[in-house]
Amino acid sequence: MDFILDASVALSWCFKDEHTIPTLALLDRLETSKAFVPGLWTLEVGNILLSASRKQRITYACATEFLNLLQELNIQIDEATAINGFHDIFLLAHSEKLTTYDAAYLELSMRMGLPLATRDDQLSAAATRVGVVVI
Repeated sequence: MDFILDASVALSWCFKDEHTIPTLALLDRLETSKAFVPGLWTLEVGNILLSASRKQRITYACATEFLNLLQELNIQIDEATAINGFHDIFLLAHSEKLTTYDAAYLELSMRMGLPLATRDDQLSAAATRVGVVVI
């Protein structure tokens, strides 16, 4: 089954100290399923990897290699994130007390009717409140 992929799950694949059996199972799931991400996902993932390399948590080469790996996975970027940003996402962020970044994942999950893969507790709680399945 397809799902919405939060950056927190994708980045857990990069950092060994963040690997969990469920997050690695989601990586394996991409062999037969598709993950959808909001348009801000590439910037969010890239920024976290850049920050990690600047803090010497990983090398720049490892960050680049991981980005190349992500591009090979069955991940589709949603084009409507920007269009929905000033209305649906903003309203959802306000009502669920989320950042607009986190609300973008939740809005996409609601719009597509797909479960949300996240490690973020606040986003997970908001998803549960609005009836979105969290994996």
